[in-house]
Amino acid sequence: MGDRERNKKRLLELLQAAGTGNTHCADCGAADPDWASYKLGIFICLHCSGVHRNFPDVSKVKSVRLDFWDDSMVEFMTSNGNLNVKAKFEARVPAFYYVPQASDCLVLKEQWIRAKYERQEFIAHEKAVSPPGDREVFLWKRGRDNAQFLRRRFVLLAREGLLKYYTKEEGKTPKAVIHIKDLNATFQTEKIGHPHGLQITYRREGRIRNLFVYHDSGKEIVDWFNALRAARLQYLKLAFPDLPESELVPLITRNYLKQGFMEKTGPKQREPFKKRWFALDALERRLLYYKNPLDAFEQGQVFLGSQEQGYEVCEDLPKGIRGNRWKAGLTVITPERKFIFTCPSEKEQQEWLESLRDVLSSPLSPLNLLTAPAESGCGLR
Repeated sequence: MGDRERNKKRLLELLQAAGTGNTHCADCGAADPDWASYKLGIFICLHCSGVHRNFPDVSKVKSVRLDFWDDSMVEFMTSNGNLNVKAKFEARVPAFYYVPQASDCLVLKEQWIRAKYERQEFIAHEKAVSPPGDREVFLWKRGRDNAQFLRRRFVLLAREGLLKYYTKEEGKTPKAVIHIKDLNATFQTEKIGHPHGLQITYRREGRIRNLFVYHDSGKEIVDWFNALRAARLQYLKLAFPDLPESELVPLITRNYLKQGFMEKTGPKQREPFKKRWFALDALERRLLYYKNPLDAFEQGQVFLGSQEQGYEVCEDLPKGIRGNRWKAGLTVITPERKFIFTCPSEKEQQEWLESLRDVLSSPLSPLNLLTAPAESGCGLR
């Protein structure tokens, strides 16, 4: 047995050791992990440690600071470490596969961890994970005009670049045919109210159509998500053949940069302020708003160009304008008009300001250059 305090000190030094990758969680990248798998030799965060506990044959965890570590365990951690273990278990992660971050939902982290260590899908001697190709799955889909979830058949035709869904299990005519080029998918578990909730969006007649779906199996919904990503990457490679894959990967799917309630007034700035749900799509530079978070279509949108094009966001409201219930305001200025919003708190106001400024200060992407001319006239109604 080793000395408790001495081994604790050695572990804390390992956490900070340069060139080990130990300063961030081996699975989600969260800073300052204080748990470890002494069977795998990695340092992980509290949330990921909860996933590791579910397969004790593969991984066993301890607290770095609170639990007892003997000499052999510390030696094992020293000889391994995050970068060394990642080199083995992440040797062949496909470009389309979504690698979760600290802010992502639990189902993404859980299936990533299981794919790495339990199923060992990405180690070098295993056959490389190939793009899923065509795929069919039954998902629970929220009704457009009500809150009821109904079982629907979804068919992905990767080579054709199409996603179809059917209201009847053996139906021949799809309810919708969605082009992969217009599609995005993002996990929205809190908004949908299900731990496997996925939001699929696509353009339809100049508007954004939202589909809210889930599957009872975490593996099935994450596999479906990655199948959509694989099809999207295939489309992007054809659409932008001169761009390297590393520049295409961030364009496959995206999360909203910021979501939440604000109040808005109309173009004359004399209309009553109304509470609406807003979603900021940073990649497509759209600020969308809805009456309710789970609406099928947005009520309005505004394209956000760059600062060089005359777009700006300012703290507070124009002189003489007051919000309804909320006083913390902001103003989005475009070449066409000003958009006036109020936020429920100063904290929310600052988060919206930071997010909007991030978008306005970034250059237009290749995807923006395709959509901006048609979208730049869009405004909030």
